[in-house]
Amino acid sequence: MAQLRIALAQVNPTVGDLDGNADLLVEWTRRAAEAGAHLVAFPEMFLTGYPVEDLALRTSFVQASQRALDGVARRLAAEGLGDLPVVTGYLDRRTVSLVRAGQPAGSPLDAAAWLCGGEVLVRSAKHHLPNYGVFDEYRIFVRGDRLPVVRLNGVDVATVICEDLWQDGGPVSVTGAAGAGLLLAINASPYERNKDDVRLDLCAERAREAGCALAYVNMVGGQDELVFDGDSMVVGADGTLLARGPQFTEELLIADLALPAADPGVRPGRTPVDALDGTTITVDRHSVSAGPPPAYAVAPQPVAEPLPDLAEVYGALVLGTRDYVRKNGFRSVILGLSGGIDSALVATIAADAIGPAAVHAVLLPSRYSSEGSVTDAEELVKRQGINSRVVPIRGMVEAFEAELDLDGLAEENLQARIRANVWMGLSNQDGHLVLTGGNKSELATGYSTLYGDSAGGFAPIKDLTKTMVWRLARWRNGAVGRPDLPFLHPFEEEPIPEEIIVKEPSAELRPGQRDRDSLPEYTILDPLIVDYVERDMGRDALVAAGHDPALVERVIRLVDLAEYKRRQYPPGPKITPKNFGRDRRVPITNRWREPGTR
Repeated sequence: MAQLRIALAQVNPTVGDLDGNADLLVEWTRRAAEAGAHLVAFPEMFLTGYPVEDLALRTSFVQASQRALDGVARRLAAEGLGDLPVVTGYLDRRTVSLVRAGQPAGSPLDAAAWLCGGEVLVRSAKHHLPNYGVFDEYRIFVRGDRLPVVRLNGVDVATVICEDLWQDGGPVSVTGAAGAGLLLAINASPYERNKDDVRLDLCAERAREAGCALAYVNMVGGQDELVFDGDSMVVGADGTLLARGPQFTEELLIADLALPAADPGVRPGRTPVDALDGTTITVDRHSVSAGPPPAYAVAPQPVAEPLPDLAEVYGALVLGTRDYVRKNGFRSVILGLSGGIDSALVATIAADAIGPAAVHAVLLPSRYSSEGSVTDAEELVKRQGINSRVVPIRGMVEAFEAELDLDGLAEENLQARIRANVWMGLSNQDGHLVLTGGNKSELATGYSTLYGDSAGGFAPIKDLTKTMVWRLARWRNGAVGRPDLPFLHPFEEEPIPEEIIVKEPSAELRPGQRDRDSLPEYTILDPLIVDYVERDMGRDALVAAGHDPALVERVIRLVDLAEYKRRQYPPGPKITPKNFGRDRRVPITNRWREPGTR
């Protein structure tokens, strides 16, 4: 057996910031060197950030990525770090003499490289290109066909990229035949609920299949709708968990491994091998150091405990909101604070994400606002220490009504749109990012005012059903004084007043208005929305699952008719298997109706 100390750099890059990402790579490589690591690995597409989407189709961007890779290799050597091998993801392209119809322009590659001695030692690319959910990589990449195997300290280390683990066949299926002692997977795997358990099981299964230890490094950070949760890990050849990083925070995960020594009779070179998916994978062998290092003391292996369900959902919302604000150059946010549960949770997430001093709340009472709505909002402001101002809209509404003859729903929506004008105006004046407060239940059923409460730049609770909003509010109140959760601001008391949590929800756009006048009880509505939207169950399947047939038909109609509204809604963090956004692409102009519905 040979010893190998690896460092998994669970770091937060920014899409398009090649210089900044290169700085991060050098900084974290230095940390790995100071920790005595023999190898440091960074996530998938780290130099460019991920996902780059159609930037991959721009020749200028691909060339910038290639230059950044060569430049950071030279920089590592210049700064005394050239002897420490670095594995990183980047954007490359395949040189082709003929452009073929049906292939992405320029033949881009989701690539990985080994850097050592100031040079790029070996390059490879992702073989399996995901084409489901939020992924459409067949559209922008061509697939790779190599498995790099690099001999380091007497151990053969194979490298694959993210989806190659999730699918059968391809480079992972030839790892065992290649005699690798360690399989290194670099990843940009987005968060969704309960995925941490699935990941661990997957890594254990692939390690057993390959017959070697597996190191999995994952990105952390927010990128538009996606949140990357880290959760990097190392498992043994038998699938046993050896080391694990935390969720939602940057970390250098150090693991000392005892691995099988490489066969000295196997030399560098290229060998084609038939993979289980019917493709041919070229095993591309290189050598950095053939002999093992002197024996050294093994460091303790850190194994972070995965967060409980509500804690990890909340952590994802905080990280997604923080990075959207930070990476888009905003220093503050603004939102309408109504005294209701949705805006209360949004304000709390924002305060946790960027600090109370950078959160600005606007109280916008109308003639239909209850006294409790104003006082409850003021109490939340006091508890959290966020900025606030009161802008009554009664006079504004009356001015519009003097010029427009509106009644019913049109009159109600006028109030919502005037409120949006106020916070959009203050956003323009002071440079705040506007946060919207709509939840998934409202977006599903169209229970939001277009250009009113749907106006804004980011929607922190867009992927939460109403019942989950309540659950998270109670969880957040119960998490006060939890230093073990670094993504929480240290409030001295419960940040959300109990009166807001127990209050019956209402848009307060007409006298005595209540949500349940227009919608079913959320405890009944939300499971139906989950089944229809996230699980794609049709009318008959929904009824067979136990939902009331009349309610099924009503909710299907509401969801289908509201598609044009959702298409105009701002992005928000994805936390479920299917959100309203990249995950779910339904045509707006659409005459299809589920059988049995009208």
